[in-house]
Parts: sequence; structure tokens; C-alpha cells
Amino acid sequence: MAGRGKKDIGVAVTTAVGLGAIIGAGIFVLSGTAVVLAGADALLAFVLVGTVALIVALELGELGSLLPDKRGASYSYTYAAFGSELGFITGMLRYMALSTAIGAIALGFGSYLSSIIGLSVSAYAIPFAIGLIILLSLVNILGVKKAAEADFGLVTIKIAILLLFIGFAMYLAFFGGVHISPQSFAFNFSGSGIGGIFAASVAIFFAYSGFQAISTLTDRIKGGAAGYVKALLGAVLISIIIYVLVVASLLVLNPPSAYSVNADPLSFALTNSRAPEWLLIVVDIGALIATASATIAMILTASRSLLQMSEDGLLPRFMRKYNQKKDVAINGIVVSAMIGIAMLFAGNIYVIASIANFGLLFNYLMIGFDLVHFRRRGVKAPFVAPLYPYLPIAGTVAILAFFVGMPKEALVVGGVTIMLLIAFYYAMCEVERKKSARVRLFR
Repeated sequence: MAGRGKKDIGVAVTTAVGLGAIIGAGIFVLSGTAVVLAGADALLAFVLVGTVALIVALELGELGSLLPDKRGASYSYTYAAFGSELGFITGMLRYMALSTAIGAIALGFGSYLSSIIGLSVSAYAIPFAIGLIILLSLVNILGVKKAAEADFGLVTIKIAILLLFIGFAMYLAFFGGVHISPQSFAFNFSGSGIGGIFAASVAIFFAYSGFQAISTLTDRIKGGAAGYVKALLGAVLISIIIYVLVVASLLVLNPPSAYSVNADPLSFALTNSRAPEWLLIVVDIGALIATASATIAMILTASRSLLQMSEDGLLPRFMRKYNQKKDVAINGIVVSAMIGIAMLFAGNIYVIASIANFGLLFNYLMIGFDLVHFRRRGVKAPFVAPLYPYLPIAGTVAILAFFVGMPKEALVVGGVTIMLLIAFYYAMCEVERKKSARVRLFR
């Protein structure tokens, strides 16, 4: 295919794609929800999830350097390691999480835009979100490189605005005469505190998922494996630092009890702390830019995942419609946009995020197994993740703990989804008269 092997996207732009997907939902949309669930412990939740994301990023770094021509990220690696059945389940769960995230992030955009222009959030957030998804789907159709370069500019602006928000909070803390209650930063390590950390971690987990967007561009990144790994780790490390600083700023501006589950916590924090009107406007604009760039990255990632699964014969030929000149999966973009719009009606931001998280956690679990599979077979990759086997073991234990902490509803929905995918897979095998692989589990 044209477009493959053409190393025309630089490390800085690639890092921006990852940051564009990461810094959006987590900061501007879900940070307030994390504070509601965990109070000051939300700081620990962001660090904990960020650490797990860093482990997964290191694992992805090795797998991506091993299979640089695959655009399905965790799906492609599972397919290569364990075959079509587990690959299909992993890929579909990943895709459902990504397409759901499109709706969650766009809803944040709609909420901020409604707030800026003085309209009812409940009445106008969804229509604005629909408009954003349609517009950015057209941007993606213009081409992968154009979408990535657009993301670079958006990321630069929104990081500058976030630093302004952090600077304002720090100014109030040290020079503004604001009294900060020690309780606002009091960590709670009791049973309820640990439960709050896990609840917040589950809520924000998909906020870190954006770095997988980089894994769909491995065949286009300048510098090959080295450039890919730099972009991947850079995006995760930068996002962890910014996340922690922003949550700390939220706690400076208002006590944890002041927050509620909504899609515009930064705007609320500034309004409630009587910040200057100009700063409120600037931060709201930053929120619009952040959620827009995250939506671009999610649409791009989801569409290329569908294309890879279709090329592997696990989805209909309809999904293989591909513009070689622009390196764009056109039908994948359209389908992803439609699902993202449908998910806007699934409930509030916490409900939508919970739906996405099951698939992401499953994918992160499989990434560790994929790495172990290739290592045990002696396959050498250009980049080797450090601390093997302790790294995948630590990641697996943490991810299983997050599964335990998920809402029961999410576990039920996820379990039912897996069973339906298995049934669909074998039904299609029967229709196509394909034999399933027989594996002896014991000698």
C-alpha cells in the first residue's frame, strides 16, 4: 500500500498525536470526577494510572518496534501472538473502547462550548458534540499527515493554556492570600480511601489511553523504532506531570467537596474561585482545543484499527475502503463517527467512560501477555523493554486490581460483550466453513 514505509511524520508531531489523545478527557473532562470519587487521593490515582500506562507504553514500545507495519496496536500484537480468535476479541473490545471515547471526549467539548456562550449545558452539549465529531471526521478524511500536523498545533496551544491555569492556582496559593485547608490535600489510606483511589483510577483509566494512537502510526514515524519509542514514552511522561499539576490546582482553587460529576471541572473551579473573566475564557478555549484534538486522535486511531482488522480478514471488505494517497481509512472514519455520536446518548461522562474502560483494560492485559509470548520464543526486537519479566508481572497485577475495582455494571457489560464476540466469531467460522485451531494445553 502507498503510504506504508513512507517515514514522513516526525517524532515531535507523533508525540503531539499521543498527547492530543491523552490530554483532553483526563484533564478537562474527568479530573473533577476523580476528585469527587477520591478527594485529595485523586492525585495518587493519576500517578498510579500513569505508572501503569508507562509500563504498558514500554511494552508497546518493544512490540511496536517488533511489528512496525501493523496499525492495530494491541489488536495486531495479540493477533500475531495468539491467532485470530483472541485477536478478534481483543480488537473489537479495543475498537469499542476507542469509539466510545470519541463520544465521551466530544461531550466534554459540547459542555465547555455551551458554558462559554451561556447556553444550557443539558440542552446544547450533545448537539455541539455531534457537530464536532462530524467536522473532525472530515479533517481526518483529508489525510493522516494533515490530521497529525493539525494536532501538533492544537497540543502546543492547550499545554500553554494548562500551564496558565496551573500558574494562576499557584499564584493564589503562595501570593494571593487564599487560605488552603489542609484537609484539601489530606490523603486517606483507610479502607474507604483505598476504595476511592481505585474508583477514581477506573474512572480516569481511559484518559491515558491516547498513547495507543502512536502505535497506529509506526509505519510512518521518522527514526523507525527509536523515534516510535521516544514519542510513546514522551507522551506518557509529559501527560503524567501535567495531570498531577492540574489536579493539585483544582484542590487549591476549591475543596474536594465543591466538585461534582460534570464534563467541565476546570471551568467550574475558576468560576467558583472568582477568577478573572479573561482567564475563564482562555481556559475554556483551551478546553475546546484539548477536547477537539483528543477527538481527532481517537477518530484516527479507531478508523485505522478497523482497517487493520479488515485487512486481516476479521471484518467485512466494506471496512477496507482506503485512500492510498492520503493514507486514510474512509469507511472506518465514518463508522467510528457514527458510533461516537450514538454513545453520546449512553449517559453522563462517568457512565460513558466506564463503558470504554473494560475494553481498554482487557487490551492492556493482553499487551503484557503478547510481550511474554514473543520473549519466550526468543524473538528479538530493535527496542527491548527493561526489567523483564518484572515489568509485565507488575502491569498484569495492577490491571487485574483495576478490574476488581470496576463497577459491577461495567463488568457485566464487558463479560456479556466477550461472550457475544466469541459466539459471533464461531458463527462466522461455521458460515465460512473455517476450522478453528486446536491447541493442546497440556503435554
